[in-house]
Amino acid sequence: MKLISEFTETDLECIVEAKENGEKNYVIEGVFAQADQKNRNGRVYPKAIMERAVNKYVTEQVSKKRAVGELNHPEGPTVNLDKVSHLITDLKLEGNNVIGRAQILDTPMGKIVKGLLAGGVQLGVSTRGMGSLEQKNGVMYVREDFILNTVDIVQDPSAPAAFVNGIMEGVEWVWNNGVIQAQEIEEMETEITTAPKKHLYETQVREYKNFLSSLKSNFKE
Repeated sequence: MKLISEFTETDLECIVEAKENGEKNYVIEGVFAQADQKNRNGRVYPKAIMERAVNKYVTEQVSKKRAVGELNHPEGPTVNLDKVSHLITDLKLEGNNVIGRAQILDTPMGKIVKGLLAGGVQLGVSTRGMGSLEQKNGVMYVREDFILNTVDIVQDPSAPAAFVNGIMEGVEWVWNNGVIQAQEIEEMETEITTAPKKHLYETQVREYKNFLSSLKSNFKE
């Protein structure tokens, strides 16, 4: 199974609610994910698969107030409690859109989100899940084993420079005695982390090209 992250290209609504003690409660809501259409990463989530994943997440996480997400994506599928910024309070499929609502928490990361929202920064959300992909007619379709892990708050992560931070999406993730572990692309990581400072950029470019080549190879298999 691969770690799959998707940025949703729709504006979120920020709702500021006044508390009795004079403090402000920040809530974001809007389209958290979409089904049956090719996204910017060239992937399609069939509606039936997305609906099943959302329903499972609501039953196991949202309804039990465990549906927390982070500010920015970590390097794996596990939610890190020390980086949690929000609690997802509602998630449902309306047509092809997954409509969500999340309360920003008074955690260190949550306070950063509140500050950004108060300053007028437009933030987005990005789903984080695990699953396998299948190519059909040049399009990658998410398969039935897809699991939704959470929805994180992010800025637009599409810039090519984000490759090094996003490389873990190309890693295979497996269950080993109930623990999620990564089968890492060790050579690629080693090349980048051990490269001399003066050769770091060219090493990143080279490994980026190698990474793209590996993706193309996976698509052909």
